[in-house]
Amino acid sequence: MGDIGVFVDESGEQGFLSDYYLLTLVFHEQDHELEPSLAPYRQSLFDAGLVDVPFHASPLLNRHDNYRLMTVETRKRYLYMFMTLCQHLPIRYRTFVYRKKAFPAMAQLESRIRRDIVNLLFEHLKYFQSFDKVKVYYDGGQPMVANALREAIGYALSKNAIVYRHGGPAEYRLAQAADFICAIELTACKYENGEQTATDERFFGTKGSFRRNYLKKVRRLSLERRHGP
Repeated sequence: MGDIGVFVDESGEQGFLSDYYLLTLVFHEQDHELEPSLAPYRQSLFDAGLVDVPFHASPLLNRHDNYRLMTVETRKRYLYMFMTLCQHLPIRYRTFVYRKKAFPAMAQLESRIRRDIVNLLFEHLKYFQSFDKVKVYYDGGQPMVANALREAIGYALSKNAIVYRHGGPAEYRLAQAADFICAIELTACKYENGEQTATDERFFGTKGSFRRNYLKKVRRLSLERRHGP
């Protein structure tokens, strides 16, 4: 059946400075072409007079890096255009959400991540076993994640997981999609618990507006919505 790519992004450092730790896995059957989705996105940027910069949610929201000279309105346009792109990409995803206070040590969090990935693969075992190879694209930024991915996929599928350590958002458009989805799921956590920031409200509005305009559209791409076990 060909290969399936797994594009990985995380939110939260390997410590206890942040309340949440999220891990997003974006799945792409690699015989499904991306260009029919990417071409309209590039054209929409061109028509709007915007440069096609690699998408990165945190710098966009906080006006850093490529976005440091852009107005709020321009950054909002980039955000919404990228969401529109993601809606048309041939992808599925699953995000795992963890409250760090539930894990006294990072080793326990790593163990939980590994177990959750194994359970996910077993839930959809027939589907994942139908591919010749599972390719994992991850920039290797956090060894905890790289280790959990390699061990979980090797255990559940008995196949070699290939970890591309330079598969960051600047190089892979689907890694950018993982970054975007991870940011939306983190924002959902904050709105759900009344922890949204002024920046969240500036870009997404009220909780209802965020759910209508972003969260519901993104979750149509969830693995469960697109594929049964």
